[in-house]
Formats: sequence, C-alpha cells, structure tokens
Amino acid sequence: MSTSTTAPRTSALGRFASPVLLLALMWVVQFVDAVLPISFTGFGLRAWDTSALGGVLLAPLLHASWAHLMANSLPFLVLGCLVAVEGARRFWMVTLVVVLVGGAGTWLFSAPGSVTVGASGLVFGYFGYVVLRVFAPGRVAHRVLYAVIGLIVIGLYGASMLAGIIGVSSGISWQAHLFGAVGGGVAVLLARRRPGASG
Repeated sequence: MSTSTTAPRTSALGRFASPVLLLALMWVVQFVDAVLPISFTGFGLRAWDTSALGGVLLAPLLHASWAHLMANSLPFLVLGCLVAVEGARRFWMVTLVVVLVGGAGTWLFSAPGSVTVGASGLVFGYFGYVVLRVFAPGRVAHRVLYAVIGLIVIGLYGASMLAGIIGVSSGISWQAHLFGAVGGGVAVLLARRRPGASG
C-alpha cells in the first residue's frame, strides 16, 4: 500500500530533478569560475570560429557574472520545470534541441569573433516549447491544460521575451534569444513525431 502512494511522488520528484540539477551545475560552474584565477567566459560560443564549436554546448553553463546567472535562474527553473512535467527524457530532448538550434543560429548570425554565454537561450527555448506544445499530439484534456499553461506563461513572460528579441541593449545577444525560441519550436515538431518519447 505504501508503494502505490509513494511511487507517483517519487516520479514527480524525478521529473523536476533534471532542471534543478542543471541549474545547480550552472551555479557550481559560476562558483568555480569566481574562485579560480582564470575566466571561463572564453570557453563560450565564439561566432564563426570553427575551432571553438564546443562553446555551443558549454555556453549555457557559463555566465558573465553572478547578476547574469541570478537573472536567468528563476525563469530557467520555472519554465524548465514546465517542460519537465512531460518527463525527464522529454526535458533533456528539448534542452539538447534548443542548445543545438539556438547555438547554431547564434554562431551564424552573431558578429564574427563575438562570444556569447548564458542560459537565456535555454530560457527562451523553454518558453517557445511551453507556448507551442499545445500543437503536439495528445489527449484533448492534456492539450487544453497545455493551452492554459501557455497562456499563463505568455502573461508572465511574454513581454520580457519579446523585449529580449527586439529591444535588447548593447552586449545582450538577441540572436541567442531568437534562435533559442526557434529551437523550442523545433523541439515541438520533433515531439509530434515521437509521441511516446516522454518519460
């Protein structure tokens, strides 16, 4: 009897563990970066530099400052957990697609040699996925729930997301924001082809 009551709770904790662990990794990386005499920023995404393509994967883990990390942390956690509702595998699939699509777009459309770091591309990707996943296949009840969640997310973050693409100040990568959101849309399309991929 105790097994039946604890299994769903364990499953829910397992789902949300993924975004929490990824965020914790970002904080650990920032702490190590702060205490070591070298800066990790140089390992970020360097546009048009084929010798530094690993920065596509590393950039979301790196931040220019504590303030930069703190600004990304809450929306990352909220939107990441909304993606993780569909399961840990779905969360990591969406994360990988957003990192690759967002990174490729940022690498290609940023000024050559410019370096981009930060999890904001993931934040925009999760936003795009949460808003657009109402179009993914599934039961009507789920799609209605996703639509409600999407509308709430638009209400909470829509204005700031739009400003992050068309109203950014100097030193902020609108490319990472835009192509991160595009990556979220691509992840929805991939989810349509793999309806059983969540878990």
